[in-house]
Amino acid sequence: MLILIVVYMAAGYWAAKRTIYANKILIFNKVEAITMQILIMGTLLGWFLIPRALIKLFSHR
Repeated sequence: MLILIVVYMAAGYWAAKRTIYANKILIFNKVEAITMQILIMGTLLGWFLIPRALIKLFSHR
């Protein structure tokens, strides 16, 4: 079960970077702050962002 949660969080992180934070310039004092923000957004909205990122990935080819 823990492996599935880690895979879901990694996929959510990837999807958040491809959808919400695509083409954005982010300015933070620490790298950890932005990484944590993207990870939280990807985890909370992963159920919506992962399919949307996959559609975006395959539709641009």
